[in-house]
Amino acid sequence: MGSYVTISTVGDERARAFVPSALPPSPPIVIDGGLRQRLDEALLALGRLDGVSALLPDPDLFLYTYVRKEAVLSSQIEGTQSSLSDLLLAEIDEAPGVPLDDVAEVSRCVAAFEHGITRLRGGFPLSNRLLREIHEILLKGGRGATKQPGQFRRSQNWIGGTRPGNAVFVPPPADRVQGLMTDLERFLHDRPERAPTLIKAALAHVQFETIHPFLDGNGRVGRILITLLLISEGVLREPLLYLSLYFKRHRREYYRLLGAVRESGDWTGWLEFFADAVIETAGSAVETSRRLTRCFDEDLEMIHAIPRGGGSAAMVHARFRQRPLSTIQRLAQETKLAVPTVIRALETLQRLEIVREITGRRRNRVFAYDQYLTALNEGMEPL
Repeated sequence: MGSYVTISTVGDERARAFVPSALPPSPPIVIDGGLRQRLDEALLALGRLDGVSALLPDPDLFLYTYVRKEAVLSSQIEGTQSSLSDLLLAEIDEAPGVPLDDVAEVSRCVAAFEHGITRLRGGFPLSNRLLREIHEILLKGGRGATKQPGQFRRSQNWIGGTRPGNAVFVPPPADRVQGLMTDLERFLHDRPERAPTLIKAALAHVQFETIHPFLDGNGRVGRILITLLLISEGVLREPLLYLSLYFKRHRREYYRLLGAVRESGDWTGWLEFFADAVIETAGSAVETSRRLTRCFDEDLEMIHAIPRGGGSAAMVHARFRQRPLSTIQRLAQETKLAVPTVIRALETLQRLEIVREITGRRRNRVFAYDQYLTALNEGMEPL
């Protein structure tokens, strides 16, 4: 669990800040039959997900949108109104349907996520330095630029309320943050003892959120930490797990269980919730990947059955598999086809009901790979 310390705030008001004990928990968590079964099911679900990623004909087709889906969901939890379609529109220089600040915030979350994955694959360890790098990218520019990007906080923060004195939760004092994060890094590196990866990810996420080491962006970095840990330990090869969807749908229970760990040391309840999140999310990702693979194959079969023009339509279709939203000009650049050829290919794909024009404009039209985008947008409505 941990202990409370009394801190002084503005106007000599006093508040109680929570300082968590170092991991692993003491006394140790009892992994009984029911919890063990759920954790085993979660590991099996991750194994199936990892197996699907290995069998995909081109994993990059899915990773592009899956990373963006996780970034959008994670940012929605923090209050942005941007959808996946908004982000994809912004990336092809089209105006999204929400304020640009929201889309820019999600774009920075994508960049932070991708930076972490690239660093891990380059041999850099999962560490406090990497978390600070991720945080710096996440808050660089925009609303978070004044919140010490890339640095552990040097002042008190709080969650809920207008000040520490009436807050829902007050994290540790700033002078404790560096020591607590050093302890967390040691735990990530299996000191003083190794913990099973899934349990390690669940415990580390709670500990990070409890320390709340940054002035802003803690939730997003804490959710990125889960995926990076699973990748660094070899449980997942690709970041196809988007737990933010489950946390978003069950956010009240999520916050309640974080509080229960702090107040009563109920790690069991949190681990059950975490295991259920992995089981449901991994299973959904497996099904979505299979459904999209079938969709791509069936659509390509229809295209190849066309007597004339199937070759250029297949080239355009391949670009839509990379990005489910695009324009005539962008497709021409990416396929090296002439603009009239791209237009004819799009007419073919529209006739086959594979793509749809979504603006209603006569110029600067935007086309969507309907079935692909619909599958990715499930559960993505802003809060």
